[in-house]
Amino acid sequence: MKYIVGVDEAGRGPLAGPVSVGIVAVPVGFDVAAEFPGVKDSKKLSEKKREAIFAQLEERKKLGDVKFSVCFESAQVIDAKGIAYAVKKAAWRGIRALAPEDIEKVFLDGSLKAPPEYIQETVIDGDNLIPIISLASVAAKVLRDRKMYEYEKEFPGYGFAKHKGYGTKEHYAAIREHGLSAIHRRSFLRD
Repeated sequence: MKYIVGVDEAGRGPLAGPVSVGIVAVPVGFDVAAEFPGVKDSKKLSEKKREAIFAQLEERKKLGDVKFSVCFESAQVIDAKGIAYAVKKAAWRGIRALAPEDIEKVFLDGSLKAPPEYIQETVIDGDNLIPIISLASVAAKVLRDRKMYEYEKEFPGYGFAKHKGYGTKEHYAAIREHGLSAIHRRSFLRD
């Protein structure tokens, strides 16, 4: 069976936490928009709607007609090699692991690229325009947010459950009060 793959990332800009890349594969001819009504760029969906679509995605994975994975790269990798490297590493690892020989085409959001052995198309605003990329966007965002909820317990006082690591006034105030945690991206916080 041949698959169409969608790829998008979440968490490129935060001051803390990993970057996540969602990779979703569906059989050629699978109508993502019809099967996942309301799917669009995860940033344009409420948390409740994202969670509902993600629950559907998990159910379809159990049924075997959809495959997906979300790959993370840590703040340490981002600091050592840069955000572009971290996103590329996660995307390539996820694409190759998901359906290495069965991919007909990979659709990617923004400036993302797949490994060169795949037929691919990068679409600006793809997470809003191409449903398979939208679905990857939802997977990346939901699992990254869940990780940030866990970090809230591990690193209390920073408000990770609320701002998910983004640079809000409250987050900057918490950094001034507590210093940097182990999941802060030091390269994003230089003077």
